[in-house]
Parts: sequence; structure tokens; C-alpha cells
Amino acid sequence: MSKVLIIGCGGVGSVAAHKCAQNSGVFDEICIASRSIKKCDELKDKISGKTSAKISTAQVDANDINALVNLIEKFNPDVVMNLALPYQDLKIMEACLRTKKNYLDTANYEPENAAKFEYREQWAFDEKFKNAGITAVLGCGFDPGVSGIFTAYALKHHFDEIETLDILDCNAGDHGYPFATNFNPEINIREVTANGCYFENGQFIETEPMEIKRVYNFPEIGQKDMYLLYHEELESLAKNIPGIKRIRFFMTFGQSYLTHLKCLENVGMTSIKPIDFNGQKIVPLQFLKAVLPDPASLGSRTVGKTNIGCIIHGKKDGKPRDYYVYNVCDHQKCFREVGSQAISYTTGVPAMIGAAMLATGEWNLKGVRNVEEFNPDPFMDALNKFGLSWIETFSPEIVE
Repeated sequence: MSKVLIIGCGGVGSVAAHKCAQNSGVFDEICIASRSIKKCDELKDKISGKTSAKISTAQVDANDINALVNLIEKFNPDVVMNLALPYQDLKIMEACLRTKKNYLDTANYEPENAAKFEYREQWAFDEKFKNAGITAVLGCGFDPGVSGIFTAYALKHHFDEIETLDILDCNAGDHGYPFATNFNPEINIREVTANGCYFENGQFIETEPMEIKRVYNFPEIGQKDMYLLYHEELESLAKNIPGIKRIRFFMTFGQSYLTHLKCLENVGMTSIKPIDFNGQKIVPLQFLKAVLPDPASLGSRTVGKTNIGCIIHGKKDGKPRDYYVYNVCDHQKCFREVGSQAISYTTGVPAMIGAAMLATGEWNLKGVRNVEEFNPDPFMDALNKFGLSWIETFSPEIVE
């Protein structure tokens, strides 16, 4: 039996708390912590009658390392799940290092004042975590996360070598708003408006935002426009999958979303550079986040499905092989189960599974690790058990 501390009480944190409560055979004590104790208490009330696990709440500022250390020492968890903002990754990792507790997150570190993200500063903790005898699991959502697990599983069971990998993320959900984001607007818009990038023949090749477009016929959804983006798992997979020649990441967007986003970008509302407004400094993107619908409020009104998966080309026994493994998730089914839309669900469920892997010792490599470095088999089994069943085929449509 294990104790888990969940830092963050947004959409993903809510799903993770629900799923940890469902997995009370592993997690018998759950502490939900965030800056807003009210949100934590409301979430506790929703879950408490549905589980045998003991649930508590705490108020903590994830930017305050000393406060984090005090909370961790008081609750004494086996695993700390960082489901706060990517800006806070390094502080929470430092708090885990000081208290010698295992760490897990779903998105890599981003500096608050620069629109970039990379693993370098988190990977720099590796030796310290090894010396402390603890593990940090980076990027354990869906993408990054399950995308890496899918790739490791394919390499273990279906390929002798992987040559190319395309990660396809399709959200065909409709929330009815002219413009809204399905996860934190500040993080979402920074990601989408950044330059694209893909890995090929040992180097990263940069593109203009939305420069490369493809159309793909997604199972259970149909044809959708998708655009090449840079996503952090490209960096770790290029490092951890031996001999891989090309990795690309594609995400679907509807025309209404792209039109609104371009208008907002043209008038400066997506900028992260502070401006003077009525005698005070404001960041336009943070103001935009404040006026957009809260992603956690979208669950009841979002209909449709997501399809996220990996198309892999390589060789097995000297012969070429193509393989597609994916998950389809229904927004309304997720809402009925945990009160969330599928975007938060597909991130929160893998976070819980990764934490369970650490808590039970299924994953026991020390240091700072990405998910594809661990044994994928127990994780793949747990996906089927906890609501993210997967489908595989050896005759996929290939992305040209």
C-alpha cells in the first residue's frame, strides 16, 4: 500500500485523483495539493464516497521549494505527482530531491518568460537522483507518455529496428465555443504558435509554425487536417530509441481554431512579453487565458472522440514492417466517469499508471528517466484496465 501526493488540482489533477482513488489497491492514501485549498476540498468531496482510500488536502505554492519540502515531509508520500504548471517542474524536482521521494510529471520544463521547452535542465538532475536512490519519471501523460510507451512496446515485441515514427494526435471533440483550448490556454497557445520541428538523420529540422500539413483518415473519426508541431517526446525518443532515422509529431486543428488563433496572434494577444496597461505590467497571453473558458469546464459540453497513436516503420527478421497502435477516447464517456473531457482524461490516467509503476516497484530504474526507458508491458496492461484500451494493426495508412 502506498501514499501519493498530487500537486495540481486542474483538469489533469482531477482525473489523476479519481483514478488513484479507483486504484486503492495500490494507493491507500492520497493527498491533493494546490494553491487553492477550496478546489482541493471540492475534489475530495467528489471522490471520498467512491473509494476506500484515505483522502486529504493541502494548500501549497508550487513555486515555494521550502513549502513543498514541508508538505512532502509532513505527508511522507511514496510518489509525488507533479500536475502543476511546467514552469514549476524544477522546483518540485528539487523538493523531491531534498526529501528523497520519487517524482513524476506529464510535461517538461518551460521557463515562464521564454516560449521554449526542453529536457536539458531536468536531465541535469540525473546524477543527483541516482545518488539519492530515487526516480524521476518525465513526461508520463499521453503525448508525451503513452506515445513513448507505445514505441518501446513496438520495439520490444514487433521490431528488431525502428526506422521512422509518426505520432498522430487527433481531437475531434466539439465544445460549442467559437474558440477555447482543451488544456491550459497559456501552455496550449505557446506550443501551437512555436516553430515546428522534426528529427531526421541525426538532426532536428525547424519549420515555420503550421508550415507542414497532412490529411489523415483516423479510425472511428474520419479525415482530419493535421499539422507538424514540435513536441518534447521527439527529444527523448531520438535519444533513447537506437538507430531511429526520423520522428515527427502531428496534431489536428479545425479551421475555426486556426482562424481565431491567427487573429489573436496578429493583434499581439499571444505574446508573452509584458506590456504597460493602466500603470501596471501585464502579459497578453496570461490575460487571454483569464478571459477564455476554463478547460476544466468543457467536459459537460464536449462531444466527439480523440484518437492518439503511433505509426511505426522498421524491420523484423530483415523484412520491412509497418505498425499502428492507437487509443480512441470518447469525451462524454470520460465526463460520465470522472467529470472531465478526454484531453484531461488521456493525460491523467497515464500519470496515475506511471505513479503506480513506481509505487509497486514495477519500474525501479534510478535517476531521471523518460517513460520509453522502462518495461512497457505492465503499463500497456494497465492502460486496458483503467480506461485507455489500445488497438494495433499491421496495415496502416502511411503518412507521406
